[in-house]
Amino acid sequence: MLDPEVLGPCREVGYPNGFAYYVTGRGGVLGDVDADVVASAFGFFEPGLVRKLWEQGTAVESARDAARRYGAACAAWGRTRYGSFPSIGRLAELGHKVAMGADSAGLSLFAGWRREPLPADDAGRATMILHVLRELRGSVHLACVVATGLSPRDAVLASGGAEQASRFGWTGPFPEVAAAAKIPAEELTDRVLAGLYSHAASEVEVAELASLAAALQVHVSGA
Repeated sequence: MLDPEVLGPCREVGYPNGFAYYVTGRGGVLGDVDADVVASAFGFFEPGLVRKLWEQGTAVESARDAARRYGAACAAWGRTRYGSFPSIGRLAELGHKVAMGADSAGLSLFAGWRREPLPADDAGRATMILHVLRELRGSVHLACVVATGLSPRDAVLASGGAEQASRFGWTGPFPEVAAAAKIPAEELTDRVLAGLYSHAASEVEVAELASLAAALQVHVSGA
């Protein structure tokens, strides 16, 4: 999602930087909305930073056009890495079943991305489906962080400390937040996702999808 190969070419069409492209491209599935809507869906980024980058990006092209451009760039990234994976078509098939069968209530970025058109080729299609499933987990995790009483900023501090919080646009001084503070949200995220997956596909299919995803990771790491 943040690979230079995906973000770099954005300057050719007028984006001032890759981060403006990332925010506008990823959030573009939400449509022509105020930046506060995008900030609420991203959650872990400081809202003022999201507004700055969103407004920079939507000055270049419409939100939906940005999403299509960003999605195509992500698919192209995957083609160069997943194309030689022998079971990529099956992974795409199973992932698509989960993505389309999962309940999207309260999960706006996931809902937006799963309705984007998919590439016809297996590698590009699988890449986009994995992206959709990542947005499923990301949306669920944000809801679980809030549900367990941890602020999004403090969740970032628990994961990566002050350095990561600063990268996400938050300003100090920061409180000390132990990594353990995020454990309830992580555990709730796993439980909610397990339920969403089990309602969308059979236990055997979910296990096969997990096995294929692990094998793909090994395949890419060894490429």
